[in-house]
Amino acid sequence: MSLPAFSVRRPVFTVMVTLIAVLLGAVSLTRLSVDLMPDVEYPFLTVAVNYPNASPEAMEELVVRPIERAVATVPGLKEITSGASEGVANIRLQFDWGTDLTTATSDVRDALEEEYEDPPEGADRPKIRKFDTADFPIMLVGVASGIDPIALRRIIDNRLMVAIQQVPGVAQVDPWGGPEREVQVRLHPERIQALGLPLEDVVAAIEAANLNRPGGSIERGHTDFTVRVPGRYGNLDALRRTVIAHRGGAPIALEQVAEVRDTQREPTRLIRINGEPGVRLAVRKQSGANTVEVAERLHREIDRLRRHHPQLRFSAIFDQSEYIERSITNATRSMLLGALLAVAVLLFFLRSLRATAVVATAIPVAVITTFGLVYFAGFTLNLMTIGGLALGVGLMVDSAIVVLENIVRRRDSEGLAPREAAVAGASEVAAPVVAGTLTTLAIFLPMFFAEALAGQLFRQLAWVVAFALLAALVSALTLVPMLGGRLLQTDGSQAAGRFLAGLERHYQGLLRGALNRPWTVAGLALAAVAATAAVIPQLGSEFMPATDEGEVRVDVEMPPGTRLETVKRATLAARRVVAERVPEAEVTVTSVGTSGYRPSESAVGDVRISLPPRGERDRSSAEVAADLRAAIGPIPGAQVRVQTRRPFFMRMLSSSEQPLAVEVRGHDFGTLEALAREVRRRLRDIDGLTGVYLSRDSGLPQQLVRVDRERAADRGITIADITETVETAVAGRVASRYLDEGDEVDIRVQFQDNRTLSRQDLLDLRVNGDGGLVRLGSVADLAVGSGPVVIDRKGQSRLITVYANLTDRSMGAVVREVRAALADLPVPDNYQVVIGGDWENQQEAFSSLYLGLGLALLLVYMVMASLYESLRDPLIVMGAVPLAGIGVVAALLLTGTTLNSQSLLGCVILVGIVVNNAILLVDQANRLREEGGEVRAALLEAGRRRLRPILMTTATTILALVPLALGFGEGGETQAPMARAVIGGLFVSTAITLVLIPAIYSLVHRRRKGYAS
Repeated sequence: MSLPAFSVRRPVFTVMVTLIAVLLGAVSLTRLSVDLMPDVEYPFLTVAVNYPNASPEAMEELVVRPIERAVATVPGLKEITSGASEGVANIRLQFDWGTDLTTATSDVRDALEEEYEDPPEGADRPKIRKFDTADFPIMLVGVASGIDPIALRRIIDNRLMVAIQQVPGVAQVDPWGGPEREVQVRLHPERIQALGLPLEDVVAAIEAANLNRPGGSIERGHTDFTVRVPGRYGNLDALRRTVIAHRGGAPIALEQVAEVRDTQREPTRLIRINGEPGVRLAVRKQSGANTVEVAERLHREIDRLRRHHPQLRFSAIFDQSEYIERSITNATRSMLLGALLAVAVLLFFLRSLRATAVVATAIPVAVITTFGLVYFAGFTLNLMTIGGLALGVGLMVDSAIVVLENIVRRRDSEGLAPREAAVAGASEVAAPVVAGTLTTLAIFLPMFFAEALAGQLFRQLAWVVAFALLAALVSALTLVPMLGGRLLQTDGSQAAGRFLAGLERHYQGLLRGALNRPWTVAGLALAAVAATAAVIPQLGSEFMPATDEGEVRVDVEMPPGTRLETVKRATLAARRVVAERVPEAEVTVTSVGTSGYRPSESAVGDVRISLPPRGERDRSSAEVAADLRAAIGPIPGAQVRVQTRRPFFMRMLSSSEQPLAVEVRGHDFGTLEALAREVRRRLRDIDGLTGVYLSRDSGLPQQLVRVDRERAADRGITIADITETVETAVAGRVASRYLDEGDEVDIRVQFQDNRTLSRQDLLDLRVNGDGGLVRLGSVADLAVGSGPVVIDRKGQSRLITVYANLTDRSMGAVVREVRAALADLPVPDNYQVVIGGDWENQQEAFSSLYLGLGLALLLVYMVMASLYESLRDPLIVMGAVPLAGIGVVAALLLTGTTLNSQSLLGCVILVGIVVNNAILLVDQANRLREEGGEVRAALLEAGRRRLRPILMTTATTILALVPLALGFGEGGETQAPMARAVIGGLFVSTAITLVLIPAIYSLVHRRRKGYAS
């Protein structure tokens, strides 16, 4: 008994099984988490080493290079990227996609233990950590107020951060900006020198006078008493009265040689929220926690804090959950609207409300059932899973359309009873329907095994579409015949019927002409494909389509060593332009100074502009950025770059905000800098590139204290003695901590006016030697120089990168010009100039998708050959595939869409879709020929019978994708290229297939029995 016959005879069983699947899917939907993208395990490990006070050169030679050599042979390691700055080294290890990071971590640890056995004295042991997207903030909260800045910081540290960290799912809260309280002991240099006081003695005296230690316990009667000496400073007057030395038998108090001030630490970064000083809180979630759920709890907690602290002004600078929710809502809306359009097409063609209802049941059944797969597979509701459902909405009814149309045809033409027509009609087309579904499923098989980023992102989409189509197939062969045998009746629109009848007559005439001149038709099709191939280079290419995440950033960078106040003035000048030119800005945050481990970042500032949702503003973030780029113009002494926020997963792959990177690799910094500057000069002349800059433009200006080691040794002075003295005088040293109302405040000892010490002041410093105090100038001299701020390395070579932003041009077009511009660049031996950044990721993704496209073609052919038990007929059907390329290129050109990972994915999906129409034609022609018909007559009759289901399936698929193709709203840009490629390819392929496939079929079978003119 066939499946349609069983379902028609057992309607209750069929309905109950369907409802069970729908119920499981509905329950699963209520428990699904929401996220922007699938959870991707990025194959990165980072080895971090701290080596206090070591220069970048020392970090490179003693730490970075030995670790690079140690881990170079770890299995699966693809690339090593390193950065060495003062006291810090980070070695980033990139593995092949799909590598088990737990095993890789163990391998790296073993390699370090074997090959890096003797780290330099004073250096920490290497720390290995996995790359986790939870390390990136999910929300940035700005806190501003008119109260005293130190009081504001105390409220934030003691109340706000504690409250936020207790929110379930929150892992860490990091404050950026705002003054930090500090007790400064500002020594008078002339008094210290007059008294002959070593600076280390002052530090040691403060440390010794501020202790609170237990002294054991004593017994008295039946009680044990703990002996404790409470020696902590109770107030700052006690600190001022601390005796630090004796001269002539008289005690010298600290207040006699220094000024003690309760003040704030020397600022290294400045934050302004909407123009007023404030603090920015970066909230990170726990690994595995859902972004949207954590953000909802955070908003509730911030509302509570706002009520309890009315003097504070809170603002959400960046909230990843808002973009996620808007993107998912927009994708869901596109899916629902596509479903409604598909139903409207069904109603037009079927001319019956009941028939439309029968076919349309496949959509909710397949969609809701698929949520069960999403839940049990551990997926989330993200742009890929929702996009898969939106893509599959039109495909879900294809099988049901073919089945129902054939049921109606058998009932009307042969006069069968409804139930007999249901069984006979469904059974007749079961084979082509299964074949069509299997060919569509075959194209997704390569995605299940893809390991690059494209495979990681699209794998969930493939699973969702595949399962939804399987559910729709089962529904078409069970639920549709059962309902069709009971609900169908003749109540159609005569006007629609006349239109379709007229269309059939015109198609028959066109088909006869094609069968009369099959070689002409085939030749024209080949010419069209060849012309299309010639146009492909005009499309332009990029890794992923640009998205509008509602944020624009203005970066201001000045030469290393530039004072913070100077950088602040330049950044505030850009901020004033932003205030004038971007009235739609919701929140503007100005940051000046360092925000990372790179010291060069102390001479940078940025203005982050948060914009309203895309539907609530007239300009896109790219248009805002272009306007600001022109309005701000050059700022003297500074480099200004304006850019939009990059897609989330792109930020995961690159530490830079710039899409284009040209890497100059070698060893000698002089040669590297000369090459990099020449590359920068040539790139600045290329149209479409803005904000071209070097990762290492100039060295950090340094005042070098050159020690005469022999003279220092003769005086009993070590390098450490000199270093500690200079550090105390200039940077200051934390001697102890002052406990005040539960807060521990650093006590820093430093020279008064330490930031403006002259050359003579430094040479007059006194260092403790064997014979007493020794003037620094007698054992050392001063020189001015410069040194690298950060030493970047890649592939075990030094690296300087030329970064650039793209505006109004595609990556592929720009890279072609970059290659032409650098073609005659003289590159010395052992040096390399390599194009990296997004281009490198694009090449990897395209290679994976091209391989998937080739495998999809092969698998589709194999599936059809197996079903037809023929090697010839599948080749006829495959003739529809190249025709889809014509429509793809036309659609991308007309909409200004580039060839990117999403549009290429659409091409892969097209391979399985466009052959379905050809399958219907070839299968019907084969059936008619088996019944004794001639080839020409069989083709004409097959075309007449299958025209309507082909038009219906094509129209439902195309219209269901129209909302997705329009790309409106947040996240719409991500899925739009795929939908446009499918629409264009399917439309053109269907139009030509209806004529070309019969022509090819006639050429292949014309010498066989029964071909007639």
